[in-house]
Amino acid sequence: MPTRDLSHPLDADTWTYPGDPPVTVESHATIGRDGYQVSALSLGTHAGTHLDAPSHTEPDGPTVDALPVERFAFEARRIGVDAGTREPIERADLPSDVAGADLFVFDTGWAARWGTDRYLDHPYLSADAAEWCADNGLAVAIDAPSVDPSRDVDVAQGRHPAHHALLGGGHVIVENLTALDGLPDRFELRAYPLPIAAGDGSPVRAIAAW
Repeated sequence: MPTRDLSHPLDADTWTYPGDPPVTVESHATIGRDGYQVSALSLGTHAGTHLDAPSHTEPDGPTVDALPVERFAFEARRIGVDAGTREPIERADLPSDVAGADLFVFDTGWAARWGTDRYLDHPYLSADAAEWCADNGLAVAIDAPSVDPSRDVDVAQGRHPAHHALLGGGHVIVENLTALDGLPDRFELRAYPLPIAAGDGSPVRAIAAW
């Protein structure tokens, strides 16, 4: 069975969302000094390619560790999107047939801008598109930092309509995917988070298999 890693690497140069903790990897023990090697890792729960649990935006939403492990393997359908800078992905851009899928992967091409300031100018889901996905039992994944816009948004006011529609409906979100080019339209996406106690999200090793 062919597989492909859809994850960005985690290291000291990993791009992080503005305001989130940076990723640091430091030596804690070395073979030369201690006879074994251990590294100290520090990062936020939404660093790199990651999964949002409902508790990310919903006060009573389940946390990462409360979700059953089978929730993190999906029958995915890749949706190629021709949306530009800060443009919404609308309901009309979505296929009406969801048969055989429980997650839509939005392939916007924005992963090519990873690590640059332009990465924050990404396409995003309109409220209507996110609500339609949630109403049809679909989780969502995207090759961008957020399913909501990242520029000119007052996050303190809770203006995350796509997050609220999906996470409020009990669905998860996978963000910062990469390497979607050339994937088949349908594949299995495996995105297993760390079992972080009361975790609102977690980095994942996102793997496509077909």
